[in-house]
Amino acid sequence: MTLPTSFKAAVVPEPHAQHTITERSLPPLQPTHVAIKITATAVNPVDWKMRDYNVFLKEYPAILGSDAAGEIVAVGSEVTTHNVGERVFFQGILANYNASTFQQYCAMPAELVSKTPSNITDDQAAGISLATVAVVTGLYDQTGHGIIPPWAPNGSDAGKGQAIAIIGGSSSVGQYAIQFARLSGFSRIITNASETHHEFLKSLGAHVVLDRKTATAEQFKAASGDLPLRYVYDSISGAETQALGVQIAEASGVAQKVVIVQSVDENAKKLGESKTPQVSIGMILGLGSNPALRHLSEPMVRYLGGDDGCIAKGLYTPNRVRVVDGGIEAVETALKLNKDGVSGEKVIFRPNA
Repeated sequence: MTLPTSFKAAVVPEPHAQHTITERSLPPLQPTHVAIKITATAVNPVDWKMRDYNVFLKEYPAILGSDAAGEIVAVGSEVTTHNVGERVFFQGILANYNASTFQQYCAMPAELVSKTPSNITDDQAAGISLATVAVVTGLYDQTGHGIIPPWAPNGSDAGKGQAIAIIGGSSSVGQYAIQFARLSGFSRIITNASETHHEFLKSLGAHVVLDRKTATAEQFKAASGDLPLRYVYDSISGAETQALGVQIAEASGVAQKVVIVQSVDENAKKLGESKTPQVSIGMILGLGSNPALRHLSEPMVRYLGGDDGCIAKGLYTPNRVRVVDGGIEAVETALKLNKDGVSGEKVIFRPNA
């Protein structure tokens, strides 16, 4: 198994354009990097938003994609943690086209690559990293809630005796937020979703699942019982859900921050500022390659991956997947499917099929 001199990539030739398939190659491998044959890549809303709104992209032709799984085909001279032939999953690096995933091969820093355990497929593994980093940033970084992570001393009991509200539990991010809340030992995990997802979300760790359309802040507070509802994580982060998050924080009597994963809605911000005490809305940016987040992203890849990690132990369940056939040429179909909306699933295509 070797890295070919050229391979196929789906590129955006100019701002707002649809993808075309072309040939490209990788530069010589850096000593601390690994080269990966991408067997499955996940589509996330950030992908079509980058293309449609021309954000994060500074040079064209551009390559999108930052969520994938594959097989290592080469290792840098200083890499001791990975070997050729290993199955891996990872979050690519936005706007770093050699580390983007809408192509057949890429190169990644070895310390940001998780080993795929034998109990999941590459399709399942492909959709783990991006949404998980968003959760880990929102719950454990100081830009989010600043909770002790579960891999740290006493971290598995950080939520003991407390409740957490996770808005949008059936989303990709919401499913992972529920599971990390469980790994953090929260005594009450409260979320909302369509009825069809209620039992599944309870199997992931949610204690109470409210109706997505009718859940109120008062219902979230009531579901916490006599436990303090200290944290609110909005995995959807639209205008309505941000406002609901502020209302939940106010109703809780103790939460003073709503963590979101998209831009702050000005009306929700003003609503939070009108409360006594004020409720802030904090947007996080889950880029695991960011040096400021390496204190979380590097231990996270070890905590989840490998045959002794959380996934192998059955403690962390990947999103359910919907595979779009057609190889790398399926990129536009996969993007449209994600943009049109899927419920409780991750859209996957296979660049090397």
